[in-house]
Amino acid sequence: MSKAKFTDVKNYIFGSTAAIITDISLIVGLGSAGTNKGPILGSLFTIALADNISDSLSIHMYKEAEGVGMRLSWQATVLNFLARLLVSLSFVAIVLVFSVAHAIPVAIVWGILLVILLSYWITISVKLEKKALEIGKHLLVTLIMIVLSRYVGLLIAAHFPQA
Repeated sequence: MSKAKFTDVKNYIFGSTAAIITDISLIVGLGSAGTNKGPILGSLFTIALADNISDSLSIHMYKEAEGVGMRLSWQATVLNFLARLLVSLSFVAIVLVFSVAHAIPVAIVWGILLVILLSYWITISVKLEKKALEIGKHLLVTLIMIVLSRYVGLLIAAHFPQA
């Protein structure tokens, strides 16, 4: 892999962002529903593998359709897969280390920090002038997903109480 392509932000953004939003949503939603660590970890691992492979294959096919060549298609695929896997494993670690009640706020803070870092990385790589505005838009979407996941979890807990 050439250094220019290895450091290209586009090779990491899609997978990392998808992992952050999905993993926070799972932890917040399932945690709010009263789920214990086992199902949350099972969900995180399933997403880290199945959804990650699905997204990576989609990126690979998209790159092939763009006609960028086999080498760059595979490079984007592998970098996306690894970025998403590493992000997902960081959320797995949070759930392993903390109780579910504590994992929720820790995951939220960690996810928000990652979104800020990725957003800042984008603004630098494409030389955007209004960095705060761009970061703010990404944070707004992240916060909306956190709130929606919380309410979905609460609705599930209210309508399907655990025995």
